[in-house]
Amino acid sequence: MIKFLHTADLHLDAPFAALSPEQAAARRQEQRELLTELAEAANTHDCDLVLLAGDLFDSAGASDETLLALRRALASIRAPVFISPGNHDCLLPGSAYLTERWPENVHIFKTDKIEAIELPEKQLRVYGAGFTARHERPLLEGFRAKADGWTNLMVLHGDATQAASPYNPITPEQLAASGLAYLALGHIHQASGLLRCGSTYYAWPGCAMGRGFDELGQKGAYLGEVSDSGVRLDFLPLHGRSYEILRVEAGDDALAAVTAALPEDTQNDIYRVILTGEAEPVETAALQAALAPRFYALTIRDETRPRRALWEGAEEDTLRGLFLQALKAQYDAAQTEADRRKIALAARCGCAAMDGREAAE
Repeated sequence: MIKFLHTADLHLDAPFAALSPEQAAARRQEQRELLTELAEAANTHDCDLVLLAGDLFDSAGASDETLLALRRALASIRAPVFISPGNHDCLLPGSAYLTERWPENVHIFKTDKIEAIELPEKQLRVYGAGFTARHERPLLEGFRAKADGWTNLMVLHGDATQAASPYNPITPEQLAASGLAYLALGHIHQASGLLRCGSTYYAWPGCAMGRGFDELGQKGAYLGEVSDSGVRLDFLPLHGRSYEILRVEAGDDALAAVTAALPEDTQNDIYRVILTGEAEPVETAALQAALAPRFYALTIRDETRPRRALWEGAEEDTLRGLFLQALKAQYDAAQTEADRRKIALAARCGCAAMDGREAAE
C-alpha cells in the first residue's frame, strides 16, 4: 500500500486585495504557517510521498519570507515531494522553481514533457510535467504508463471540465487510457472527491486556503492510499479562516435579523452578508459598525426591495381590498404594538400569497 498527501493551489503570496493592508499581510503569514501544517500532516500520517499539483505560488515570483518557509517545510517532510508547476507559477525565466536551491527530497517537474521518477524500494513510479507558460497544451494526450506491475501515479496541473480549456485540458478518454492508478490534479479550487475513468482514479483537492467569496467554506488537502483494491481518499481539513456568504431577510430590524441568523464563532472568518426581502431603507454603515466586531472582515450588500405601502388597495372593490379592509380594522383596534405587528405580518403574508410570492417578514 502507498500512502500520499495531495494538495494544490496554495497561491502563496496572494495579494488579498479586498482586505486591509494589515489583514492582507496577516493572511499571507497564515499561508506560510499552512506549509508547516501540511508538512506535519505528511509526517504524522507516515505518507510515502507528497504530491503538490501546481499553483503553489500565486505568481512566478515569491517573497524571501515565503521561500524560506517553504524550503523549511519541505525539508522537514520525511518523504519525497513532487511538484508540478501550474499556470500561476509556470516555469518562466526567473521562476523560483528554476533559480532556488530546493531540499534533496524535492523533485520539481521542469518541462512540459511528461517524465517519470522511480522509487524502486516501493515499486512506485511518479510521473509529472509542468506548465512552461500561462497556457498549456494537453499534456496527457497520447500518454500511457509503463505496465510492469509497479504502481503508477502522476501529478499534474490541469482542467478536465472544459475540452477547449487553455490550461492543459484532460479528457475522459485520456484518463481511461493512461494506465495510472491515481492522477493528482490541481487547478480546480473546489474539492472534487474521488473520481474515476476506466481504471484510473483522479481528484482535485481544491485550494488549501480560501482567498475570496468564490472559494467558500472549509478548505483542505487529501490523504490517499493506493492498494490492490483501488484508491481511497480522506479529506484533511486545514486550519484557517473561511469565506462565507449569508443571505438574510432584513425585515423590520436588519440588525436583529442578521444576529439571529449568524452561527456561533464567526470571529475568525470573513463574511459577506446579503440583505434581502422587502424592508425600509437600511443604514448599512451603522449596521456594519454594529456587526464588524463579530468577524475578521465583513462586507454588507443591500439587495432589499422597497416595502409596499401595507394598506395600499384597501379601498378597492376586490378580494385583496376586502381582505385588507378586514385586517386594517383589526389593526386600528389593536391595543398593543405586538398585536399590530402580528396583524401587519398577516396582511403582508396574505397579499404575498395572492401575488404568488414569499412575504418579507
